[in-house]
Amino acid sequence: MTTEIDALDKKVRVACDVGGTFTDICVLNEKSGLMHVAKVPTTPDPIDGVLAGIDAGGVDLNDLLLFKHGTTLATNALITRRFPPAVMITTKGFRDTIEIRRGNRDDLWDTYKEMAKPYIRRRDRLVVTERTDYAGKIVTPLDEAEAADLARIVKKRGVKTVAICFANAFVNPENERRMRDVIAREIPDATISISSDIMPEIFEHERFSTTVANAVLAPVVGGYAKRLEGRMKEGGYKEDVLLLHSGGGVMTAKMAENFAARLSASGIAAGAIASRFVAEQAGFKNSIGLDMGGTSTDVSLCDDGQLRVTKEWFVEYGYPICFPSIEVLTIGAGGGSLAWIDAAKSLRNGPQSAGSTPGPACYGRGGENPTNCDANVVLGRLSDELAGGKVSLDKALATEAIRKGVAEPMGMSIEDAALSILKVANANMADAVRLLSIRRGYDPRDFALVAFGGAGPLHGAALAKDLSIPVVLVPPNPGVTSALGCLLVDIQHDVTQMYLAKADDVDIAEVEQTFQALEREGRERLKMEGVTDDRMVFQRKIDMRYLGQWRALSISLSAPVTSLDEAIATFHHEHGREHNYSRPGAPVEIYRLSVIATGVTAKAKFAEFEPVDARPEPSGARMVRFDELPEAVETPVYDRTDLRAGMKVAGPAVIDQLDSTVIVPPGVTAEVDRFLTIVMRIPQA
Repeated sequence: MTTEIDALDKKVRVACDVGGTFTDICVLNEKSGLMHVAKVPTTPDPIDGVLAGIDAGGVDLNDLLLFKHGTTLATNALITRRFPPAVMITTKGFRDTIEIRRGNRDDLWDTYKEMAKPYIRRRDRLVVTERTDYAGKIVTPLDEAEAADLARIVKKRGVKTVAICFANAFVNPENERRMRDVIAREIPDATISISSDIMPEIFEHERFSTTVANAVLAPVVGGYAKRLEGRMKEGGYKEDVLLLHSGGGVMTAKMAENFAARLSASGIAAGAIASRFVAEQAGFKNSIGLDMGGTSTDVSLCDDGQLRVTKEWFVEYGYPICFPSIEVLTIGAGGGSLAWIDAAKSLRNGPQSAGSTPGPACYGRGGENPTNCDANVVLGRLSDELAGGKVSLDKALATEAIRKGVAEPMGMSIEDAALSILKVANANMADAVRLLSIRRGYDPRDFALVAFGGAGPLHGAALAKDLSIPVVLVPPNPGVTSALGCLLVDIQHDVTQMYLAKADDVDIAEVEQTFQALEREGRERLKMEGVTDDRMVFQRKIDMRYLGQWRALSISLSAPVTSLDEAIATFHHEHGREHNYSRPGAPVEIYRLSVIATGVTAKAKFAEFEPVDARPEPSGARMVRFDELPEAVETPVYDRTDLRAGMKVAGPAVIDQLDSTVIVPPGVTAEVDRFLTIVMRIPQA
């Protein structure tokens, strides 16, 4: 007979992160706070992989309390352009706005490089007679007869995905809504996105681009979410499927269909959230996340417990998606990044990658070019097998690849060539960290580095030394840390409205009324997702800039608004930090008001472990070459599963585990904290 205590022991929370190669699962026991992980191959239909991962984690769907899910589905759909045919309807004269873009390029000097095509081709961008002026006055009402003709054209083409983008609709959405109603009458099952709902902001290209991305993704994301929720409920899961979005929160499957483009940065947001959590758990409010996988490295920054947020990002350059998103800088540096020599005979690293097929030379699948993984194998930093023996690594093949690709062309020894490959890779990652920290006015020496992903712990200590970062943190399961991030977030929506006015002339009562209206809209969205009033939290933001500037800074504001003096002072300070100058006497302009509406979900506590007074015993030893030493030395190898809270490992050492390898260089001490995070202290020059 099963007792109530036994039943409680089985209740779990599950987070799932679907990547291109693997689907990662984190399972957190509600009662004990203990977590275990599972990793299964991603399947052609990702839902099969998700359910297989839950099964591999030993979870019965009847025992599942909460399920949160991060996915690359939307990102991949935009990259591969595998989405249903769509139509854009816009104001006459604005048909080519999304193709003209801003006239800039990702490579300013390459005039021959072709830009990516818009997500909706020109023949599918239709125009209608209507016009609203800058103040919101309807100069030309929507031509209903013309609108009806367009609706019939769309229906005749068999298209059921429509983006409606009218000039100045952000200030008065009436014409857009009338056009939506005409389409809905003609095509009742159409999926329609209107720019005044998706992004009510001033700039046409950014607003149109975001709405188009949302429209083309809505059927993809909506269909996937409905199928996933249906299959999980068939298996016994009774709650909502919650999907992680770019802003660092989750939304229900129903809301994801309405704001599908928010899922375009789902996976990388999860890693940044987990990085912040690991650092705060270890006692660090300032942290830099380094998520290094097989192909790329994602860098994020958390200042005083707050992740940086950007309001303009893209999957393909020139087509911005302007939903608020956790700022993550991605570079082509991963375990599979190729080392190569350029025309000037300089050693380069990435962004080209060996991928999963054929993979690094050491995989023995036909790869011939040297990679970071091959360099780590040659130097002994990686053992001859990965993933608990599932992947064998051939040192001879790695050595041959480095000899042909780097050592002989540059007149180096094999070991020196391997060291040089990793030094170039580390330099690339260090530059990315500097871009996100020093360039923004932050000193890396004030931060802890959280190294995760399959390859992050291999490079974390060396990177920290290059940047004078004093502490490196390695979470208990580095390879599935992004899945952990999904487990930590609340339901969240961002509601915004343009508000252009000089700060000195603003009507405070009107600002307060606008914030209250935004909070009402946020409350309605949360109610649609089943959030009760007692679990709702609202955070106000006001975007400000110097009069005449293009870009604005987002400043937090308390409620109710009685004065803007404190916000203006904060703006001057933040402008000085980020741009290295401020002008306290210059006029300040308000650009936008926004509210972050959060539905707080119940949090489970993670297990803490009492420190033990014992020294760990190595599971073996191998010859390893470190940057700090002139030759390879016999180095103790520890099994991560043998390390208990309170144990210390003095470098040089290697710590192996199922999903990663931690390198502890000479002079560095690694200590296991109460949450089983490895804390490495890096000596400072």
